[in-house]
Amino acid sequence: MKQLFRIGQIVPSSNTTMETEIPAMLRAREALHPERFSFHSSRMRMHRVTAEELAAMNREGLRCAAELADARVDVMSTACLVAIMAQGLGYHRQVESDFRRVTSENKSDAKVMTSAGALIHGLKALGARKVSLLAPYMKPLTDKVVEYIENEGIEVQDRICFEIPDNLEVGRRDPLRLLDDVKRLNTANVDVVVLSACVQMQSIPAIQKAQDMLGIPVTSTSVCTVRNMLDLLGLDAATPGYGKLLA
Repeated sequence: MKQLFRIGQIVPSSNTTMETEIPAMLRAREALHPERFSFHSSRMRMHRVTAEELAAMNREGLRCAAELADARVDVMSTACLVAIMAQGLGYHRQVESDFRRVTSENKSDAKVMTSAGALIHGLKALGARKVSLLAPYMKPLTDKVVEYIENEGIEVQDRICFEIPDNLEVGRRDPLRLLDDVKRLNTANVDVVVLSACVQMQSIPAIQKAQDMLGIPVTSTSVCTVRNMLDLLGLDAATPGYGKLLA
């Protein structure tokens, strides 16, 4: 018998990617497994990827968690990595703790996670000790992301940031450009390449192509988010075509 799982995401108002990439990967999984998924979002206002707007957006997160708890989703996740990582080292654990409290208060037993925590979860599932990454952020925010990842015990050998402050512009970037971008990245002796360390920068059309080209595991924050969701739900992650993490 097919089982339906409700997927909840807390999405920046200008994010146009996570409500397409997460369903695309889980729809692809439906061709291989009996489980089915529905998708539900609550939105937080944010247009420009600056420290000030990210902090203001974060303050809306608990309202969004309560709204998704009302929908009785099975798992809920934030859909913005840098908003969490910019607030301090290890901050995803505090957010997840706050979400668990809010869901409990609303009589929901939803599993909770963040896209920031999902990237760490995915890299550790791949056994990554050293990575290189691509990100659309301004340099100061990219530096915070690198520091955050390294605080979790994973060395960042190299990073390229595209310095795009407008979040809508980030979402419009052609994901296949990443195949040229990654050629400028120092990937020698790294365990994993993070093709997009941002959930708004589209990546999934390029993930498998980049992995085939480089000959090492390639992933992105959206791919890591799907893996973390499936792990929390106790479901088989196997969905070929999106890199080793979902293979």
